[in-house]
Amino acid sequence: MRTHTFFKVAVLTGLLAVAGCSSKVAAPEQYSGFLKDYSGLQQTTSATGKPTLRWVDPSYNEANYDSIVWNPITYYPVPKPTTQIGQKTLDELLSYTNNKMKTAIGQRKPIVATPGPRSLIFRGAITGVTSKQEGLQFYEVVPVALVVAGTQMASGHRTMDTHLYFEGELIDAKTGKPVMKVVRKGEGKELANENTPMGFATLKQVVDDMATDATMFDVKKPMK
Repeated sequence: MRTHTFFKVAVLTGLLAVAGCSSKVAAPEQYSGFLKDYSGLQQTTSATGKPTLRWVDPSYNEANYDSIVWNPITYYPVPKPTTQIGQKTLDELLSYTNNKMKTAIGQRKPIVATPGPRSLIFRGAITGVTSKQEGLQFYEVVPVALVVAGTQMASGHRTMDTHLYFEGELIDAKTGKPVMKVVRKGEGKELANENTPMGFATLKQVVDDMATDATMFDVKKPMK
């Protein structure tokens, strides 16, 4: 109970931080717990020019691996649909993300079902759903990182910014240790207001950019 209370406080603090300023990368309070270790993450710029948090083992050499074991991307934790983000959108988003990312990663190394001594194991997750205006209540139920945040336009018309958070890692199948970790915050299309349902198209480009970056990632390129 004590741990649960502390976690809710930490999550709520994270939401307030989001309300106060809009960061281009995830804040530590927004980490979902999907990755076992978030230490060492550094901000860098992806191939498509998107800010990203990343850690790569200094000894990592892509040539040492000849295959990747694909674990399907999941939601972590499993979100509950709302009037703004329905089950259909959640299902479509997850299916599209899996298809795009699996295709992109498969362009780097052959995807296999069984790990070998020269295999990498991929695991990743979309880490949740909420909205700023109803977020405090919903956040207590589902600690999330897909954030819909309100912004006031000059005309006085309130729009909603959308963000998709993703966490992933590559694990050395032989040692069982991660060799790469990524935490990403992608900005989707604006919604007209807090009553506008979020469709899959709102976040499609975020997923497309992640897939492109997975294809173009160069570990030898220095972090910016």
